[in-house]
Amino acid sequence: MPLQFNTVKLFAGSGTVELAEKISTSYGKPLGDMTLSKFSDGEMQPFYNESVRGSDVFLIQSTNQPTDNLLELLFMIDAAKRASAHYITVVVPYFGYARQDRKDKPRVAIGAKLIANLIMAAGAHRIMTMDLHAAQIQGFFDIPVDHLDGSIIFVPYIKSLNLPNLTIASPDMGGSYRARTFAKFFNAEVIICDKRRKRANEIESMSIIGEVKDQDVVLIDDICDTAGTLSKAAALIMENGARSVRAVCTHAVLSGKAYDTIENSVLTEMIVSDTIRLNPEKQKSCSKIKVLSTADLFAGAIKNVNEHGSISDLFEIK
Repeated sequence: MPLQFNTVKLFAGSGTVELAEKISTSYGKPLGDMTLSKFSDGEMQPFYNESVRGSDVFLIQSTNQPTDNLLELLFMIDAAKRASAHYITVVVPYFGYARQDRKDKPRVAIGAKLIANLIMAAGAHRIMTMDLHAAQIQGFFDIPVDHLDGSIIFVPYIKSLNLPNLTIASPDMGGSYRARTFAKFFNAEVIICDKRRKRANEIESMSIIGEVKDQDVVLIDDICDTAGTLSKAAALIMENGARSVRAVCTHAVLSGKAYDTIENSVLTEMIVSDTIRLNPEKQKSCSKIKVLSTADLFAGAIKNVNEHGSISDLFEIK
């Protein structure tokens, strides 16, 4: 007897509408009809304008700032659960608070675990995300986690540049595994920028482990916040004799003066994904940012989840 698949319905949170529209186009199904109502004091109430009873519902929303994005997603999950959705998958292209994945000092919260608890308590059956800050965050969930690999969109682009002396770099020790994984696609050497922080977003010192002279270096990171680390790493790499330096960063948080920092840096190019919507006005003033879409990857993952297919098959780079 052939497998029976439930009706798929895709809904977008207000913070990720542009990406959700691209995902729905790639998937071949329009976004569901939903309204986000707000009271005069800012209190929100999302509600569905169509039935979701018995459907496999995919709720698309990144949880970057403001915190309303997270709260809206939790309300969307709860509303779908109370409307008798059959299966609720939250599609969180950028999982915010992922940098708070452990107690790195006394008397602090483990924010990533708390967010995982909230998503499960709201009623989600599954979560789909991309390039978590730390892969072990998957263990914070007691529901299935589809952890998509962003290299599937970045590797082909880097290959298209035909860089003659490619070297992959990590901007810090913590990202060395990510850089080594990326380097395997090119059989390239890996260097590491060893940094010491005074406090969050402020670097005390940085040094290079490895040789960069006459190399075309590509820095690999998962999150670009203020762009301070990447710009300092790029400057240090160029000072040590590199021919060029680019950066690949999955999640372009880009807070504060990040756009100006990138534009004024020695970076040839900053390659990011569309998991977070960029500021359109600031983007105009920054010619170095190249955006690659994750829509086809998420659409393929949604299709495979609904049809009980393999997610890892999506990560084969041809």
